[in-house]
Amino acid sequence: MPKADPLKRPEAALRKFALTFPETVEEFPWDHSAFKVKGKIFVILSRDEGRLNVTVKLPESRAHALGLPFAQPTGYGLGKHGWVTGTFAPGDGVPIDMLREWIAESFRAIAPKKIVAASDGEPASKKWPGRSGSTQVRRPGRR
Repeated sequence: MPKADPLKRPEAALRKFALTFPETVEEFPWDHSAFKVKGKIFVILSRDEGRLNVTVKLPESRAHALGLPFAQPTGYGLGKHGWVTGTFAPGDGVPIDMLREWIAESFRAIAPKKIVAASDGEPASKKWPGRSGSTQVRRPGRR
């Protein structure tokens, strides 16, 4: 009997949270979950060798984030532009609340000012309890 994946729940919680932001869509470039607002990525959730990676843009808390043992500047030159990746192995504690704050900061940094102003940068679930916001999931090969 295969072991349960201990990172599945944190990944699902972060995915659900990312989809609460207004006008968010989920797409799957590079076999990763990329959450976009108006065509621009604000968070990427990926799995690599059994680890969970959470990539966000942190213009305000980047320095603090990089002081944490699980965080590093994002590769491909994105790190110098404020992108940070947190990497978690099975058995690691995944700080869901902090990662939600990071996702919210990244949304505010990426989303058009008009959308941020309309939502106050809060996910729809916080601003309008019981409502998940305007979201959709785009599966590979579908437009």
